[in-house]
Order: sequence, then structure tokens, then C-alpha cells
Amino acid sequence: MTSSDWLCVILLPFTTTALAFPLGEFMAKVFNGSKTFLSPVIAPLERVLYRLFGVDEKEEMSWQTYALCLIIFNIIGIIIVFILQIIQGKLPLNPQKLGSVWWDTALNTAVSFGTNTNWQSYSGEQTMSHLTQMLGLTVQNFFSAAIGITVIIALIRGFVRKSSGSIGNFWVDLTRSILYVLIPLVMIWSLLLVSQGVVQTFSGSVTAQTLEGSRQTIAVGPVASQEAIKEIGTNGGGFFNANSAHPFENPTPLTDFLEILGLLLVPMALPFTLGAMLKNRRQGAAIFAAMLILYLAGLGVFAWSEMQGNPLLQKVGVINGLNMEGKEVRSGIINSVLFAQSTTATSCGAVNSMHDSMMPLSGLVLMFNMAIGEVIFGGVGTGLIGMLSYAMLTMFLAGLMIGRTPELMGKKLELFEMVMSVIIILSPAILLLLLSGIAVTTRAGLASLGNSGPHGLSEIIYAFASTSGNNGSAFAGLNANTVFYNLTTSGAMLVGRFSTIIPALAIAGSLANKKIVPASIATFPTTGLLFILMLIGVILVVGALTFFPVFTLGPLLEHLLMMTGKMF
Repeated sequence: MTSSDWLCVILLPFTTTALAFPLGEFMAKVFNGSKTFLSPVIAPLERVLYRLFGVDEKEEMSWQTYALCLIIFNIIGIIIVFILQIIQGKLPLNPQKLGSVWWDTALNTAVSFGTNTNWQSYSGEQTMSHLTQMLGLTVQNFFSAAIGITVIIALIRGFVRKSSGSIGNFWVDLTRSILYVLIPLVMIWSLLLVSQGVVQTFSGSVTAQTLEGSRQTIAVGPVASQEAIKEIGTNGGGFFNANSAHPFENPTPLTDFLEILGLLLVPMALPFTLGAMLKNRRQGAAIFAAMLILYLAGLGVFAWSEMQGNPLLQKVGVINGLNMEGKEVRSGIINSVLFAQSTTATSCGAVNSMHDSMMPLSGLVLMFNMAIGEVIFGGVGTGLIGMLSYAMLTMFLAGLMIGRTPELMGKKLELFEMVMSVIIILSPAILLLLLSGIAVTTRAGLASLGNSGPHGLSEIIYAFASTSGNNGSAFAGLNANTVFYNLTTSGAMLVGRFSTIIPALAIAGSLANKKIVPASIATFPTTGLLFILMLIGVILVVGALTFFPVFTLGPLLEHLLMMTGKMF
């Protein structure tokens, strides 16, 4: 590793943490209804929107009503994006004259962007018109991210409130998420990206003359605006098929750093929002510490794996056997590792390298990040939901050991909360394994493989880990643009999304109804090192017990066979 590599590795977590803390405090003020420095500008617009749509800002909702509004809003968004793709050939802002999107691809894309997954089984610049990209995909990037924020805020209120039948107002939380958090951050990031050369234009393409003297047509479009919300909202869908490996999306080392910073920022800020709203900042810091330790541990294993190189490349004279396949030379190994670890530790899915070309143990780290439920920072809002579910499971196990009813943040955890937490933790995992099993035992599933043997199995596992975890990145050796994969991954995305947020709202409603239990000498502290280590241990044990067999047959077996000279 060079000195610049070390600088990036050290600077990124430090910078993001330094920005995440004030952002977390700011979001706590926003959702508590307190005035902020943006209130003089945004509050009048907020009130206009409430009057326009008939929303009573002071009206509270039960968790059932909150969930119903969320589901209806999500379904309407998915339907609109689907129709927009089907009729895009007849709509304006289509300079390349692109036709209608095939029905199964359109359905998959609508579900993907509606669930904050942004899984793309197509080439963006060759499939979607500018209008579809902006009015459909970019708008859903805002809405799906805002929905994730609303759910975690509702869950936090469940811990904060006592003997209450309500958890807030969905429409108010949604509006504030977009106006106060997402739009300001996206405006800043868009301007920074444009200043570095990220494309932002309504033109369909430009023509360039190559060094050989021939002419090349290069697609362009409104890229910077979509790039900013794709990172800030942990969406991940790229305007171009190459995603953030494309120089029009990610042209300089600074844009690479900004994009990683952007996709980590809001998920890292939300634990601090938790601490501020609870008025127990040590609690938020403890949750953040568990996330950061898991992130850095995975980053260390990932970087070690890539820097070890491929022994087969060493035999043919490549220096240190370093594997540069699938990586941009301008990014190098460490920046590719930083981006890949960050995008799978969140549910972003943006990529600046080809994950399919990573070393086997590197692929194992990426799959593990997603398979455990995207809780290492995770998606905007949903990552903290998953981590709090693991925290509930941790306190349940601690309660069994000391013979007490489990408590977390002043609330007793009973049967209902534990059942909902287990659903949040295990539903995506069960779905991942079930759909992977179907894919490897059917002709339609195997027909799309780009590689045989354990690497082919890894391609399938990665696809369903990514979609059930609402990540969106891929081992692109798998051709997922088929009816089989478009339909199965659509189901994975829907179940993965709603099996997280609906139980979370149910937990919020149950906790809000309970009294706050004062801490006593017998209360297990949840702000210290022991709790952090227990929480990490539970995550690792659950992940190991659930996925050890399939990971053994996939990336671990591929690694062992590589050491004997066999590749796939």
C-alpha cells in the first residue's frame, strides 16, 4: 500500500464520522419538530405542501395507519415507474429514440427503484430515456430513501414515547426527510460532482474522434443529479451500465472519495440521531461503534485478500500477483476495495469495479455484508432497523443468562417484539437461501451463469443476497435480464424490503404503548464495551450458522481450488 492508499483508508472513516455526528443531531431536531438553520427557507414550503395535499401536521397515526400509508404510497410509485417505462417511446426527452422496455425488465426495475434496491439487469444508457431516468428512477431514489428514514424515525419514537398509541405522521416524516435532509445534501453533492466533470446535460450523445481516426458515439445525459441521490440515498443505480466505474459518473479521485463519503454519510448519521432523540448519546455512540468495528474488520480482510494477489498470476510473472482484472487503473486496488466494502456495508450497490473479478475471499466479505441483513450501516434507515433488531436479540440472550426480562433503552422486550425482530433478521436470509436453491436446481437458473463450479454458485448467491438485502450490486457474470431472474429477484426485493419495515413499525407501535422502565442496579447496560462486543458476536454467530454451508461451497471452495491452480 502506498502513502496515498493509507491516507484514503484513514481519512474516509474519520471524515465521514466527523460529518455524520452533526448531521445526526440536525436530523433529530428536524423530526422532533424543532427549528433548524434551514427552517426559515424550508418551513414555508413545507406548510404550503401540507395545505396542498390536505395534511394536518399535528395529526398522529397508529403504526397500522402509518404502515398502510407507506404501502399505498410505495405501490403507487412502483406502478407509475412501470407504466413510464412501457410508454417511454411515445414520451418527450428521449433524444436517442429508445423504445418501450420489455415487461419483465420494466417490472423488475420498478420494484427495484421502489424498494431502494436499484438492481439493474439492463444497460441504463441504452434502455432508459432521459425522462424515465429523471421522472421515474431519480424521483423514486428520493422517495425510497425517504421512506427508509421515516421508518427508523418511527421506530426511535417507539423507544422514546410512553403509553402512546401513535408513532408520528407518515406524510410529515416523508416531507421532512426529503426537504430538510435529502434535497440539501443532493444539491451540495451535485454541484461538487459537476465541478469535477460529472456530466449534466439533456443531450442524448456526443460524437468523438478516436486516436485511430474513427468516430465514436458516446451517450450522455443528466448524470450528476442522479449520481448524487444514488449515493446520498444509498440507492446505487447508475445512469451508465458501468456505474461509478464510468468516467462520466466518476471522473477523478475526488469524485471517487465524495461518492463513498456520500453513500456512508446518512446511514452513519442515524445512530447519532437515535442517541439525540433518546437524549442518551452514549447509546447512539455504542450502536455506531458496533457498526464501525464490523465495517473496519471487513475492510481489513477485504484489503488483505486483494493485496495477497493471485498465486496463478505470480507464476506467469505478474508483480506480486496483484489482481487488477475488473478494476480501473485510475482507482487502483485500495480505492476499489474501499468503494466495494462501503457499497455492500450500506445497501447502496454503486460500484467502481467489477465485484465478479475480486478474489474469492473478497467476494465472501461482500456477500457476508449483505447476507446478515445489511446492518453494517446498511440502507438509509433500514440498516439501523436491522441493527436494533440484533440488539433486541442480544438483550434477549443476555436476559436468559441472568434470568431477567430483557430490556433495551428503557423498554421491556416481550414475545411480540422478539418475534418481529426475528422476522426482520431471518426473512431475507431464508429468502436468499430458498431462491438460490431454486436457481441452482432449475435449467432457467443455471442458463444465465457466466462461470461454472463454485464461482457460478457465488454468482447466484450474490444475486439473491443483493436483492433480498436491497443492495443492488451484482456479480455481473450472471445474466440477470431473463424472465426467471427478473421475476425471482423482484420477489426477493419486495420481501426483503417489507419484511424489514412492516415488522419495524409493528415494534414501534408496541413499544410506544409501553411505559419506560427506569434503570436499576440490575439493568444490563447497553452503552458499554460489553454490550458492543456481545452485539457484534451475535451478528457474527447468526451469520456464520446461517450461511456457513453455502459460503463453504462457494467462495471458500473457490479459494482452496485457486491455491491448487484451478480457476473458474
